[in-house]
Amino acid sequence: MKKYAMSSLLARMAALAFGRESEETAARFLKKNGYRILQKNFRCKGGEIDIIAREGDTLVFCEVKARKNKKFGSALEGVTPAKIKKIKKAAQVFIRKNGLTDTDCRFDVVTIDGEGSSRTMEIIPNAF
Repeated sequence: MKKYAMSSLLARMAALAFGRESEETAARFLKKNGYRILQKNFRCKGGEIDIIAREGDTLVFCEVKARKNKKFGSALEGVTPAKIKKIKKAAQVFIRKNGLTDTDCRFDVVTIDGEGSSRTMEIIPNAF
């Protein structure tokens, strides 16, 4: 394998590991804030939902966005209109598959900005 291809592969693997770690951190943060985690990484043809949870009687579809630094903007800025469309489509599939059409639901975003002691986390209810 060429040197460039190897470094690209290693960068992708590091990004995936950071994403998984961020989702686990977000799940713990949600639990501490009273959410009950139902499922992680729900995937369907139309999209993916990072975390599906309950807060009281409300079904909550959570998008997790993390940034190590502000080089590419804040974590919240990473939730694009295209991503929102995919999340909503996946939520419709989840609701249909699980017979939850009469359930109140909302879309929250969990942001993680920074690393280590400078890391900040926030839950944004009804983000979209």
